[in-house]
Amino acid sequence: MVATVLVGMLCVYSLSFAVMFLLIGRRLGSDRMGMDAFAAGNLILGVAYVLQLMESPGWGWMGVVNHCFTLGALVAYCIGGARFFGKRVPLLLPLCAVVLGYAALQAVVHWGLGAVARYALLSAVCSLCFAFMIVTLLLGLCSYARNLRGEVVLFVLLIGGILVLNLMKLGKLVDGGLEALDMDARFQMVFYIYMCSLATIMPPSFVWLVLRRLTDQLRGMAARDPLTRLLNRRGLAEALEACFQRPGADARLLMIDVDHFKRINDRHGHQAGDAVLCAVATVLRGAVRPGDLVCRMGGEEFAVVCPGIDAKAAWSLAERIRGTVEAEALGHDPAHQALRCTVTIGISGSFASTAALEQAMQAADAALYRGKKSGRNRIEAA
Repeated sequence: MVATVLVGMLCVYSLSFAVMFLLIGRRLGSDRMGMDAFAAGNLILGVAYVLQLMESPGWGWMGVVNHCFTLGALVAYCIGGARFFGKRVPLLLPLCAVVLGYAALQAVVHWGLGAVARYALLSAVCSLCFAFMIVTLLLGLCSYARNLRGEVVLFVLLIGGILVLNLMKLGKLVDGGLEALDMDARFQMVFYIYMCSLATIMPPSFVWLVLRRLTDQLRGMAARDPLTRLLNRRGLAEALEACFQRPGADARLLMIDVDHFKRINDRHGHQAGDAVLCAVATVLRGAVRPGDLVCRMGGEEFAVVCPGIDAKAAWSLAERIRGTVEAEALGHDPAHQALRCTVTIGISGSFASTAALEQAMQAADAALYRGKKSGRNRIEAA
């Protein structure tokens, strides 16, 4: 009786969270972060639990559909996870293929090996699916999920628990037959108590992942220039705080100004000017070293912070930037003529804290001003 009540609760949980995920996905717009797939998984699983309450052990259409939907829900969850991490995976075609293929497999197993084998097959296939999820999540700790270590560990533990219970159910089916599925058995009570716990924890965890992703996106938007996608001054300050946490860390600052940029805007329009700024940003990204910080300070002025660099290497980097900008076409005007420009660069002395950034900027600005006074398209050091 208790296990039956728990299965009824799982029906309510699954169907309620299916509606919630669907509503969240619609609010997210084009990038639904897998919420539509999670909604489908919960809906399918809720229907499977309803059928489980109605079916009797043995062969019948409700039992076959129940098993197909149970496996289909796992597939939908896997697709939802892939979509959350940016993979474009279709939903309907894999679901239909799994459901139809597993229905045929059930028929073969049931008529060849009996009803016990069909139920054991579900436990075995679900165990393989859970093992696949665990391995995929653990591999993700080193790549696509490395910034979600705590959440991934939680999911691995929760999925590991249901994996163990499915393996235990498989063993009980092999040893005791269909009696292992008696809803009044102690194992079934433990199984569905754990499933209710899982259904209580997992859906809010999915919502938390979406909220964290949205928060990270908002933080990234606040720290980056919308035109060039380089760091802005706020983002630069935050990145420098992390940089200077290492003992003995120091850096030098390059202030870069596009020469006669107002002339480009006046002659060719602001759209051409924006294209030039984006092209300069691309040059900077390609010229700097890994770990250097590239920032758009505002207007046509850029900055590059180079941790752990000496004066000679800083000058060499500045010359590489200056020469590349001078040599490349940085866009086209409305008449499709190539746009070219130059930059003037000022280099600060070494500084070793975020608090010293302002002083370094003043020194680099002064050097930049000298370069402008001396004819532009040149480098000056503080």
